[in-house]
Amino acid sequence: MPVESTLLPTPSSCSDSGSMISTLTAPESIYSQEQAELGGIGLSDPEHASGRRRMLDVANELHLTGVQVDIDLPVIAVIGQQSAGKSSLIESISGITLPRASGTCTRSPTECRLFHSTDPWKCEVSLRILTDSEGRPLGQARNERFGETIYDKSEVEERIKRAQRAILNPSTDLNKFLEEGSEHLGRELSFSTNAVCLQISGPDVEDLSFCDLPGLIASVGSAGDEGDIALVKELVTSYIERPSCIILLTIACETDFQNQGAHQLARLHDPKGLRTIGVLTKPDRIPAGEEDSWLRYIRNQDEPLTHGWFCVKQPDSRAIAAGITWSEARQAERDFFRDVSPWSRLDLEHQNRLGTQKLVERLSDVLSEKVSQRLPDLQEELQELLTTTDEQLNKLPKPPSSDALSEVLHLLSTFSKGLAQFLEGTPDADGLLQSIRPACDVFKKAVRATEPDFRPYEFQASQRDPDGHRYVSPTFLLNEEEPYAPTDDSRAIYLDEVMHRAQQAITRELPHHYPFVVTEQYINAFIDQWKNPADALFREILRVLIKHTKRFVSGHFSQYPLLLSRVHSIVADFIMSSSDHTAERLQWFLALERRPRTLNEFHYNHYREKFLGHYKSCRPTADQPRATLVQRFERYLDPESDLHKHMNRVLNGLTEIGLPGRTPTDLAQLLPPDPCDAAIDIMAGVRAYFQVAYKRFSDNVPMAIDYELVLGLDRDQALEKALRRDLGIGGPDAHVRCKEYLQEPRHVADRREELMKKRERLETARRKLTEVWL
Repeated sequence: MPVESTLLPTPSSCSDSGSMISTLTAPESIYSQEQAELGGIGLSDPEHASGRRRMLDVANELHLTGVQVDIDLPVIAVIGQQSAGKSSLIESISGITLPRASGTCTRSPTECRLFHSTDPWKCEVSLRILTDSEGRPLGQARNERFGETIYDKSEVEERIKRAQRAILNPSTDLNKFLEEGSEHLGRELSFSTNAVCLQISGPDVEDLSFCDLPGLIASVGSAGDEGDIALVKELVTSYIERPSCIILLTIACETDFQNQGAHQLARLHDPKGLRTIGVLTKPDRIPAGEEDSWLRYIRNQDEPLTHGWFCVKQPDSRAIAAGITWSEARQAERDFFRDVSPWSRLDLEHQNRLGTQKLVERLSDVLSEKVSQRLPDLQEELQELLTTTDEQLNKLPKPPSSDALSEVLHLLSTFSKGLAQFLEGTPDADGLLQSIRPACDVFKKAVRATEPDFRPYEFQASQRDPDGHRYVSPTFLLNEEEPYAPTDDSRAIYLDEVMHRAQQAITRELPHHYPFVVTEQYINAFIDQWKNPADALFREILRVLIKHTKRFVSGHFSQYPLLLSRVHSIVADFIMSSSDHTAERLQWFLALERRPRTLNEFHYNHYREKFLGHYKSCRPTADQPRATLVQRFERYLDPESDLHKHMNRVLNGLTEIGLPGRTPTDLAQLLPPDPCDAAIDIMAGVRAYFQVAYKRFSDNVPMAIDYELVLGLDRDQALEKALRRDLGIGGPDAHVRCKEYLQEPRHVADRREELMKKRERLETARRKLTEVWL
């Protein structure tokens, strides 16, 4: 096996190394010090180079902004398996020496920007930081200069070593790696997307820019990390998956083509080979008899590519040890392809595919052409991305104010104003009052259903003839409330029962006089049933209020989770405190109703008179025991009936004698005295009082809950005062507290920072691109 292979890092040795740079002494530079007077490939044609140089300058300026994170910028990415001769190729193009110590492998991208210049050769090393120590993208890329300008090529290798160590230790001051002894520092990261940047210029330097990516790893040693295989693949993929990336694919001729994963990865992202340039390395190591199989690539017969295949020959380890110069290496390369078969037998067309010089010329042309093609679209893409980024920023909450105390006070003030409108009611279908109203309707119906079910019949008569003694709804109530009828007879109170209770209650009263306690007992019987509907209404309004208030608070303070949580707690405590007072007020109303009284004599007397007539009209007549006067009155509705004619005559007569406005029902009062009139009087009085009291109670309870519980949240800014007090924004540490309250969620802050940095990159790139067109 040729000696040169032992100088290239293997996957296992690279992964086994405890740090990127071994403490062993690196081999001598691939070229001797004579190269100090020479550059890399220097074939710049002034006329052709002018436009090419301008395009490459544009690409370099855009890359300096870091905008390649956001848009597809043209770039040459050098990829290959480890030990594919990639480093030797880079050295031959750039004219510098890369770190080659045992245990060393490339663990971050190395960007080389080569410029033709009439000034003496020089190299500037910098670090392009695209991500922070946690791997998150920065805004505009940080381009940190790493050491002084180098004028001696022999110093480049050591500077690159130190730069690579700095890249892999993002939490350490990069200047420490410029000091002696830094080689003993550990390694925080296995690989990094941040790049070592080399800017090389000189009279014999070709205009070209490319990025050397870490070599793909096939396996790791026992002490290696299996995760590194995927890390490197992901890093390489992040470059070559972009449509504007030119893939410089290095394939070592000493290894079976199909076993080199770099080709499969390139083909995956460029299946038609439109932007891949193939490079065969180590042609001197092709096993005897297999040369023709490799020539098929040069002829573009196997794995054809739009830009074709090239082949380069770099010095072996013996030549390096002998101190071969760069110019001697290039001459040796030319001699190899001229003298060694089968390369020497290729026709002129394919001879132009041999040698580093031909490769660099083609790379430079392809890159400048790609930049030229992309320029017209870049400005539009940048503007579209800026617009999208601004829209995303506008969707985020405003960043916290620098004056936290004033901001919190402002939030509380606007919250209080909004709360007042919220409690007064909004026209929304799912507003607070709209959500409470159904519960009030249910409450009113529940109270209405407690009506005493008086039946002006004897119990036995109703049992003998249920149909003839059924419940009859008062017709005079139809114009003021919905009809109501009990669902069954379970709550029925019969005439004889009322009469019996009245007689049992007599103490010292005169004949035909009955104690008021009987009336009071019947009244309290239905009032006692009002507690459950009132409590149910209170609980439902409390539930709705808590739900809607929580939603209102969340909408107002959602930007600040800590403040939101605290406000939720204070508001909940305030509502519960108000609810306790409201519950006491409801009990007070119930206690008040248990002492029957009304000053609304007009309506009470009106209803009593109506119910007297109604109950009397429902009593059976002597000649028709099963018929009632009311049932006869039903026939009055028929204008052709005799009853209708007789009734009209009676009503007209009453009008003539000065009693107008009478109805057929009123005529029931003209019936002869009934022995149960006392019971009917009690029934009419209780039922009349129910009409007055239930309407009063149905109004007062919802109004009390609304006043005490709902509107009580904003009365005299009580809730705002409670918030100011319990948030502690009036104390000496108010500023500190408010600053804590306004801390926004980490994911929101991170998202804003990410978008702001992205906008900064895009804006900087847009300005750079605008300058190109000026």
